[in-house]
Amino acid sequence: MQIVMLGAPGTGKGTQAKRLMAKYGIVQVSTGEILRSHIRRQTELGRIAAEVIGRGELVPDNLILEVVERRLQEADCKPGFILDGFPRTVPQAEGLGYLLDSMQLPLDAVLAIDVDPEKVIRRLMSRYTCSECGADYNSLVRQIPDRCNRCGGKVTQRQDDNEETIRYRLEVYRKSTLPLIEYYEERCLLHHVDGDQEVDDVTAAILDVLD
Repeated sequence: MQIVMLGAPGTGKGTQAKRLMAKYGIVQVSTGEILRSHIRRQTELGRIAAEVIGRGELVPDNLILEVVERRLQEADCKPGFILDGFPRTVPQAEGLGYLLDSMQLPLDAVLAIDVDPEKVIRRLMSRYTCSECGADYNSLVRQIPDRCNRCGGKVTQRQDDNEETIRYRLEVYRKSTLPLIEYYEERCLLHHVDGDQEVDDVTAAILDVLD
């Protein structure tokens, strides 16, 4: 099963992708996590990504396609995968289409998780991450610890999780990513999911589509 999950930052794509991964035995391919790994390791790609992400902009199509192609060729992707955070532009979607065709893999579904933008802003401004293991924390759920409960690493807020940058990112999403909705609708692959529900209800709505 090959799935694309669309939605603005903070709509819960990552959470739902992890649930689908556990249910179907397929892997989550998060371009955001891959890029953050490069940033932590201070690779050349990480340096470029840090500069672009810090401005609230999208990583260039050619770089992100190269990252995705390398990842999909790894052995754990053979049973299937969920693309989380990719594609974000029509050229990326076209590049993905060519890539999957070359690998003889069909795209089974595109899930668009919809959440009100003001709620997205509140969600993003409340999230924190361990700088070592990447564990997620949210101040709307509980008090944020200084150190990660899992590994002891420092818990910090992402540089781009401030209101000004978030609003800019949402505008970038609106202009660059929403055309994907039409692109995948034309190919009869798109399914809208109301992300303004409890997490379990969002999962149930997704499973209704996939099953």
